[in-house]
Amino acid sequence: MKRVVKRVAAIHDLAGFGRCSLSVIMPILSTMGIQACAVPTAILSTHTGGYKDFTFVDLTDTLDSYFSHWVNEGFDFDCIYTGFLGSEKQIDVISSYFDKLITKNGLIVIDPVMADGGQLYQSFDYNMVNKMREFISYADIITPNLTEASLLLNEDYNTKLDDEKLKNWLIRLSDLGPEKVIITSVPDNKKSDYLNVVAYDKKDNRFWKLSSMRMDADYPGTGDAFTSVLVGSLISGDSLPIALDRSVQFIISAIRASFGYNYPEREGVLLEKVLGNLNMPVILSNYSQF
Repeated sequence: MKRVVKRVAAIHDLAGFGRCSLSVIMPILSTMGIQACAVPTAILSTHTGGYKDFTFVDLTDTLDSYFSHWVNEGFDFDCIYTGFLGSEKQIDVISSYFDKLITKNGLIVIDPVMADGGQLYQSFDYNMVNKMREFISYADIITPNLTEASLLLNEDYNTKLDDEKLKNWLIRLSDLGPEKVIITSVPDNKKSDYLNVVAYDKKDNRFWKLSSMRMDADYPGTGDAFTSVLVGSLISGDSLPIALDRSVQFIISAIRASFGYNYPEREGVLLEKVLGNLNMPVILSNYSQF
């Protein structure tokens, strides 16, 4: 039977309060006309950015039976998209089900959520970094931020990378397994008030860059939103640079829509005000080869 809409297995944590992880992934993919099927890796009362004394329930012990039920029901997915994982053991469980749940031409997208701003998140150590390095070998696409890219490559965190060094990092990350590598939150080496997203497609050996002006704000969950739009765009048939452009434009619109309001940034961007933008065409393309 032909599937009516594309289907994504979204393997992420669920925070009860704060716009991040499954709280943004599900509505973004649904708005883009894609069935989003949640696999919670952990349940938190709030996300970890800016909140103290949050509750954390590790769901590692539920994953095997969760996936086994899906396999028994004959479910399969056009994309498996992973993000925050509650433990190293989850990597072994999840990777053992890739072949059983992915469609023939499906995409495995891994966002190696571990760190930001040069620091590991408080719930992780370097054992998780080593395990994540193994995990990304299964991926078709990875989307680390600059900190995560440096950890995966065992490089010092450096915010002043020139284009040749960035290309070197992208190629080396691709050599670990994924065909497409996207690094986010890369400070522009020439314009201090700009951030870049850089990407490499091994298949056609092309490098892509998108630039956007920094806003004086720090909203958690924008990485989850970025990769969600990217996933939705790619499995809907967009090229890599158009998918990148669509993702960057959406994040910029979300930040701009939120910035004018006086509310705690730790709650995340005002996603509810910009979801409709996802159904608009890409009007101005900002990508370039480098």
